[in-house]
Amino acid sequence: MNILFAMAPQGGDQGGGLMSTLIMFGAIFLIFYFMIIRPQQKRTKEREKLLSSIQKGDKVITNGGIHGVVSSVEEKTVILQVSDNTKLKFERSAITSVTSSKE
Repeated sequence: MNILFAMAPQGGDQGGGLMSTLIMFGAIFLIFYFMIIRPQQKRTKEREKLLSSIQKGDKVITNGGIHGVVSSVEEKTVILQVSDNTKLKFERSAITSVTSSKE
């Protein structure tokens, strides 16, 4: 016995499938925005605020792990005093955190 199973194409409204697909893509985009893009933008703004507020006398840590006190601040660079007679020049972007201010 040979039995052929054939599925006939189902007729009907195909617009509902398109609409649900668009809604699903929109939901995925919103989840992506609120879980990835928005928090990253907040971190970027906080980092820019941190780097622009660096002043002479702040104790900072660089991304290389060097601890020092800000000796002078220039437009794009910072000079750190790491010991009595040692000063190093770093880009502002190399500073990871400010541990204490001179306040």
